[in-house]
Amino acid sequence: MDSINIKKLAKELGISTSTVSRAFRGNSDINKETKERILKRASELSYQPNHHASNLREQKSKTIAVVVPELANNFFAQAIKGIEQVSREKGYHVLILATEDDYSKEVSFISHLHNGKADGVIMSVSGEANDHTYLNRFSQKKIPLVFFDRVYEDIDTAKVTTNDYDSSYAATEHLIKRGCKKIAYLVVNKSLSIGKTRMLGYEDALKRHKVAIDDQLIIDCSNDHKKNYKLLKEAFHTLKPDGVFASVERLAFATYYVCQDEGIRIPNDMKVISFSSLEIAPLLNPSLTTITQPAFEMGIRAAKLLFKSLEQGPTAHVNEHVILNSRIFRRDSSADKI
Repeated sequence: MDSINIKKLAKELGISTSTVSRAFRGNSDINKETKERILKRASELSYQPNHHASNLREQKSKTIAVVVPELANNFFAQAIKGIEQVSREKGYHVLILATEDDYSKEVSFISHLHNGKADGVIMSVSGEANDHTYLNRFSQKKIPLVFFDRVYEDIDTAKVTTNDYDSSYAATEHLIKRGCKKIAYLVVNKSLSIGKTRMLGYEDALKRHKVAIDDQLIIDCSNDHKKNYKLLKEAFHTLKPDGVFASVERLAFATYYVCQDEGIRIPNDMKVISFSSLEIAPLLNPSLTTITQPAFEMGIRAAKLLFKSLEQGPTAHVNEHVILNSRIFRRDSSADKI
């Protein structure tokens, strides 16, 4: 037989070239028996697909970009695993970019993704500025964008979040029911939608239980561990909270460090609860009470939304908002005494 190509292989098997292409890309939308028949015959004929040429013809990079604030946080690690699972099934590679919560890095990364380096973008934002118009270039280039967890409210795009208000309300109520009267709320960037939503749940729970809201107990922290340590050390000595609600994982760690060094006993002197997907939370001393988001599932859902847009058009799901439920795991850090 003359040199084999995808058209000749498809003709011999009596199927379309697109079916042959999907078989080699490992797409999940092809019959298993058909796929095996294609691969078997291709092997017999020593046929190897030219994915690079195919991608050029389709003007596809077969890559999606995932932009996250950090990689050390277990939440983002789990979410990325979910995104990678779906992407792998679709025959795509994943490019991971960490902004380190730096707005300038976020803008720089996004500017490099407009020129065909990625077919779509899944993003959890840094939230350090009010000007987000640079993201509108994606819609101009017909590159779909999906937000997850941390979002910009002024950008119209698909998003996957959790029930942050309800979770924060329940977390604050949990501390109140454990006897706390002075609950500090620790937040990084109150202006970001996720920070505002979680703070509203905290405040509404205090109001509902007739606990006075003290603005001093709403402590605006940063991404710098040393600064947070110094800030919390001073706040804990001055304000003497009997409960701490950390809106992000790193602030729970800072709380533990300060308490250990300053002789503040958790939970005897101060009870602690935090948003966290940390797998070793039960092993901390004391074990950490957490509001745990379904990070892996969030990654799955965000990736599925993105691929729907890639297949059906970048604006097909622009208004879709998936909200998943978090769960409170009660452990020793919010117990009566240990």
